[in-house]
Amino acid sequence: MNAVNYPALLQVFESTAIAAGREILRIYIEGCDVALKDDNSPVTAADRAAEAIILEALRQTTPDIPIVAEEEISGGHVPGDLGNRFYLVDPLDGTREFVNRNGDFTVNIALIEDGAPVLGIVYAPVRGWLFTGGPDGAQEVTVDSAGSVTTRNSISCRTAPKEMIAVASRSHRTPETDEYLKGFAIADCVSVGSSIKFGLLARGEADIYPRLSRTMEWDTAAGDAVLRAAGGITLTLDGKPLTYGRRNQANDADFANPSFVARGRF
Repeated sequence: MNAVNYPALLQVFESTAIAAGREILRIYIEGCDVALKDDNSPVTAADRAAEAIILEALRQTTPDIPIVAEEEISGGHVPGDLGNRFYLVDPLDGTREFVNRNGDFTVNIALIEDGAPVLGIVYAPVRGWLFTGGPDGAQEVTVDSAGSVTTRNSISCRTAPKEMIAVASRSHRTPETDEYLKGFAIADCVSVGSSIKFGLLARGEADIYPRLSRTMEWDTAAGDAVLRAAGGITLTLDGKPLTYGRRNQANDADFANPSFVARGRF
């Protein structure tokens, strides 16, 4: 593979995520219709508009890197051979949270190399939180209502205390998740939507996030990149790092994740 200028590409991720977030917020304020995709998950004009912004920026910057993007995949536009390097894009992670108007939705962009997330950005436009991760570490960036960066700080996972803070999906929490957490000393379990959960782990506010219900790779790759850059890890239930680029799976669709546990430092 040719070398990638990670800092420069992360700047593209950042400016693009903020631009996509600005368009999402415009539609969020104005309101829009909600449609259902074939899998009964919701999709809105905000999903499609944000994805268009992201795809244009990535294809202009790195035209040779394939892109796996949620709404393109849903529309039947599936890339061919991904090679060893590709992007995973979820333009609006947490569409249910968008529809429910609780603010827990994010823009997710990740670069995958050899199955691992090496660069990622998660931007929650309502909250003004932006998390980045790459070879130089993880950062939390504050973005104001005008889309300008106001603060930038390095972040890292904490070493888990004896009684941990867990995070769980707001819309997809299952009895299996609660049962899994009974195996740990949990002081509190916070329900949060979208990839914000990975951000809370990365900045040391939480320690463990089990996900035992279905997710897709574009749901997790960006947050996973941030988490790994902050010193954490996402593992499958057999203890192996979660990998990306799963295709031709015997028991699930392309790009579907297995169950996993994301965690800080243990």
